[in-house]
Amino acid sequence: MEKAQQLMAEAEQVRQKEIDAVIADIRQKMETYGLTAQDIGGTAAPRKRSTNAKGKAAVKYRGPNGETWSGGRGRKPRWVEEALKAGKKIEDFAV
Repeated sequence: MEKAQQLMAEAEQVRQKEIDAVIADIRQKMETYGLTAQDIGGTAAPRKRSTNAKGKAAVKYRGPNGETWSGGRGRKPRWVEEALKAGKKIEDFAV
C-alpha cells in the first residue's frame, strides 16, 4: 500500500512537470504569434495594473520564456540581467 502511494505521488509529480512544460510552450507560442485567450476560445480576465488582492505588484515585464517581473525595488531577475547584457532594452519586455 505504501509503495502504491509513493508511485502515485511520483506519477503526479511527473504529470505536473509535463503540464508546466506544456503551459510554458503555449504561452511562448501565444506571445510569438500575438494571440490572446479569446483567440483560442478561452476567456480572460481584464489585466490589472495595480496590486492584486495578495498585495503583490502587477506584472510589468514578461520574458521570452514566460518569466514575469513587476519591476519593483531590489535585484533584477536573472533573465532581465541577461537580456540587458545581450543589448536588449527593458522596454522590449513591457506587458
